[in-house]
This record gives sequence, C-alpha cells and structure tokens, in this order.
Amino acid sequence: MKKKSQHQTFHFKQFSVSGGDCGMPVSTDGVLLGAWMNAENPRSILDIGTGTGLLALICAQRFPDAQITALDIDEKAIQVAEYNRVHSPWASRIRIEKQDILHFAESTAYDAIICNPPYFTSGQASVIPSRALARHVTDFSHAQLLDHCKHLLSPAGQMSLILPYREGNELILIARQQGWFLTRCCTVSPTETKPPHRLLFSLSRTEHSSGETTELMIRRQNRYTPEFTALTKAFYLKM
Repeated sequence: MKKKSQHQTFHFKQFSVSGGDCGMPVSTDGVLLGAWMNAENPRSILDIGTGTGLLALICAQRFPDAQITALDIDEKAIQVAEYNRVHSPWASRIRIEKQDILHFAESTAYDAIICNPPYFTSGQASVIPSRALARHVTDFSHAQLLDHCKHLLSPAGQMSLILPYREGNELILIARQQGWFLTRCCTVSPTETKPPHRLLFSLSRTEHSSGETTELMIRRQNRYTPEFTALTKAFYLKM
C-alpha cells in the first residue's frame, strides 16, 4: 500500500485515520508492525511515537481487553491522534499524551510496547519540521530508547519495532549489548527482485527458548503475496 498525502483520510475495515498535519502519514510500515506484533492477551500497551494514532487503533482492534497509552512529542501529531481516537470505536480504551518517552514514567509496567521509531541516524533531515521529527533521530538515540523502555516493559512483555533493514540490525546488536533478548524477527522485501528493506522484530527482557525468524515478501509479479494479504486483511479494505 502506498502512502497517502498527509491531509487525506485512510479508511480501514473498522476505523479511519486522518493524516492532518502529522509528520508521518499512514504507511505500509505502520500497518505491518501493528498486524505482526504478537502479545498474549495484553491488558496494557504503550505506543511510542504514535503519529496519527494508527498503531494505537490497530492494537485496540486486535486486543479487545487492552488499555492503550499513545505518546508523541509533536503537538500537531497529538491533535491528529486525538481526533482519530475520538472518531474510532475504541475511544474509551485509548489515551493520547504529549510526552517525551525519555521523561515518561509509570508506576506499573506495560504488557507490550510498540514503536515505529524515527528511522535515520545520519544524512540530511527533512526541511519540514514535523516530518524531520518523525523520520530522523536527533534529540535522542535508539540506544536511549531501548534503555528507557527496560523500565516500562513487564518482565514477560515484548517490545515490537520496525526499522529499515540496516538500522534494524544495528538496533538488535545494541539491544543485545544492553541485555535484551530477540524473540521474533521478520525480514521484509518489497518484491522478489529487490533486497530486504525493512526489519520487524520483537525484544524481551527475559530469554525465550528460541527466536523465531521469518521472511515476508509484499508483492510478487505485481500482486500482493498470500502471506502479506493474510497478515493485513483484517485492516485493509480491499484485502
């Protein structure tokens, strides 16, 4: 699925997402992460860098018993996410807060954390401030994010992320150095002729017996693959 412009509304099967002035509009990455994330009947989920609120809404649809806290530091994103929360079927189970994750603290740990973090650690940032904030690591590092999330995730919980392939592998190395364990990993390729471009992965504070490793191709011969369709059909209208 291609990105839509920021001001358009993207209609899913059970909810809609307005892009508003958010730095990062709806994208395949967010849908993939929300659909791929795995959790066993979570009662509390933390969505870091919620943007439009897409991941919070997907989590609300997938996990009917979960209370979801969604954070962002961008005021425009907060306004958009709040609009999408109010107009969703799950408004009572989602809480939107303007918070810097590095200064965020809770008295109880979350059963699951989900995050589509800023991607780029080098190179030229966007001239559009909101887009630069959503896409480029500037005021914090991925290592800081992981270190802080240790205190926010329950011992049995998992933190699920999506990053470009290179940045994802780099973050997994950092995570292992910090004492995290890789529980699941999925390499995502756009087509059969292109190399992997995204990495979906989950981390835990406790060691699991084995880390599941899978591969996912989005398109084959200009058609969505059965695997991609099966993963996302609960959300995309035309799947």
